[in-house]
Amino acid sequence: MKKITTVRLAVLAMMAALVFVSNYLRITIPINIGGNTSFTLANIICCLSGLLLGPVGALASGLGSMLFDLTDPRFVSECWITFLTKGAMGLGAGLVMCSVQKRSQAGYLRCLLGAILGCAVYYALYFTKSYFYNGLLVEGLQPEMALLTLAAKVPASLFNGIIAIAAAPPLCLAIRRALDRAHLPLQ
Repeated sequence: MKKITTVRLAVLAMMAALVFVSNYLRITIPINIGGNTSFTLANIICCLSGLLLGPVGALASGLGSMLFDLTDPRFVSECWITFLTKGAMGLGAGLVMCSVQKRSQAGYLRCLLGAILGCAVYYALYFTKSYFYNGLLVEGLQPEMALLTLAAKVPASLFNGIIAIAAAPPLCLAIRRALDRAHLPLQ
């Protein structure tokens, strides 16, 4: 088990705060059938937390997103699901970074693969939650109608995923270089 350093703990807290704040950078779009979807920048920071901190980044992405849900009455009831799904995004991205001895030596390709895995895991869970929890349980939709709500969420989800996959790896590399130059390694 890795020792939790002061730098790692500070970065973990900072990433949770950034995830929380970045959730406010969103455009929410109502869906005619039921529910809503959003264009948001939070997924970039969720992936970034996993890339920087490894699997521990799941705490930052899950906690920051859950805290945001607690501030919005539309999402309070599903804050625990958000903790799990957004945490899984950080975990997916972080697991790819695990096999690297020193994360500061991880290159762009590894960071890119981490972001792709994080987004794939999150969107699989997000669409599952949207179908079963939001569609069938909360909205009481018929299965066919619940599937239609998923189709309406695809454009925003694709946009959010592509932006996260494009932005998180270069941000990770830049932050790691800055931390290394300041002699503040995350390891």
